[in-house]
Amino acid sequence: MSIKKIACCVDFSENAEAAFMTAIGMARMSQAKLYVVHVLPLVVNPMVVDTEWILPEGPKESMISDVKKRVQQEYGSKIPDEIDFELVVLEGHVSSKIISFLEENGVDLVITGSYGASGMGLVIFGSVANRVARKAPCSVMIVREKGEKP
Repeated sequence: MSIKKIACCVDFSENAEAAFMTAIGMARMSQAKLYVVHVLPLVVNPMVVDTEWILPEGPKESMISDVKKRVQQEYGSKIPDEIDFELVVLEGHVSSKIISFLEENGVDLVITGSYGASGMGLVIFGSVANRVARKAPCSVMIVREKGEKP
């Protein structure tokens, strides 16, 4: 299997950092392009099913801009010069956006942590990793943080 494009899903958690470092190693080894992908989840009203809170454009754009800066600081600044990479910030339903991105960009391998930054830990990000593993159009690598128990 030839790996030319790798996507790494990040959410600023320690687990995502482990996945990110693995992705850098894989991109370097295979000379693949690396996409560092962060999805900003929709703000959902918990009292109404299937309804989103609509944020005014000003605060929404500011929030997206802040997340892009943080992705650059925490991930983009750590990628060695010899790796071709792109930082991607999407907005929406996390697993659906990731899967769409993989399909639209012809990604060969997606790397993600086993769980992430949510206060609910495994319940939230674990379900994202699970959905991506089941629905991704490419190979999937799920990385555990060092010392994490199965």
